[in-house]
Amino acid sequence: MFAAIALFRRIVPVFVAACSWMIAASSYAADDELVARGRSLAEEKCARCHALGLDDKSPHEKAPPFRDVVEIYPSEHLGEALAEGIVSGHPDMPVFVLSVPEVEGFLAYLASLAEARGELPAGSARDTAPNVDGE
Repeated sequence: MFAAIALFRRIVPVFVAACSWMIAASSYAADDELVARGRSLAEEKCARCHALGLDDKSPHEKAPPFRDVVEIYPSEHLGEALAEGIVSGHPDMPVFVLSVPEVEGFLAYLASLAEARGELPAGSARDTAPNVDGE
């Protein structure tokens, strides 16, 4: 009984965070400041391997451009992985664990790439993104 309660207490926060990211994913591109924070994070931690723009080439041949990451990985899965420690299938990728605000910014940046490519309607959910950490 106590083991089930302990497991429940560990699973619920991850589930709530994943649901929040899923609900908010399409609205991230509307917040320019959030997008800028995400782009800055990508430049700092990811640009040595991944292409960050709409038409540039990734410096590392096995690192997909972020414009393609938007299509390959659903943001709710990516958000959870980033918060828990993203692990890649190739050994060159370091393990990253991001804070909730960093995850929100990064997902907003990815959504902005999709929006710029016409994959999300511009301003589709302006000012409706829930705050994942409940503040």
